[in-house]
Amino acid sequence: MNKVRVNRLSRIIREAQPSDMAEIMQVMDAAKIIMRQSGNMHQWGDGYPSEAVITADMERNGGFVVEDDGKVVGYFAFLPSPEPTYAKIYEGDWLDDERPYHVVHRIASYPDVHGIFSCIMDYCFSHDPNIRIDTHRDNRIMQHNILKHGFTYCGIIYLLSGDERLAYQKVVNR
Repeated sequence: MNKVRVNRLSRIIREAQPSDMAEIMQVMDAAKIIMRQSGNMHQWGDGYPSEAVITADMERNGGFVVEDDGKVVGYFAFLPSPEPTYAKIYEGDWLDDERPYHVVHRIASYPDVHGIFSCIMDYCFSHDPNIRIDTHRDNRIMQHNILKHGFTYCGIIYLLSGDERLAYQKVVNR
């Protein structure tokens, strides 16, 4: 996937490169500050997401940066199914559990850069009409954005660590 201009501004989304790592980690640190300030005290602790996690995204061609005027201002992972932690969902069901899907993970941006989530969703849905996403129960900002963009709450999934996440899906019929 090449660079894609996502709006009238000079904002683009492109695959992340190893040379972007320092800028990506700065974005991750900024996102953690936003989380803590909004009351989300437990998500992304203990060095997560690490450079190794971001590198693994890149190795799967699923790590992406959002740039404004050539500066990295956001990051996300956009990975094809299957997502092992989505194999079992509790207290609900996926909207579509038959077709392949993509999952969006590790969305992060600077607090003063607006519209990143919308740009990411526009990009992702231009590549796959079936998207799943999850977030921490305390991440009210992400829950708001997910619902604002038409996702449906589907139930609870558990990460490999055993941590609970709220799971959502949106399917766009083309």
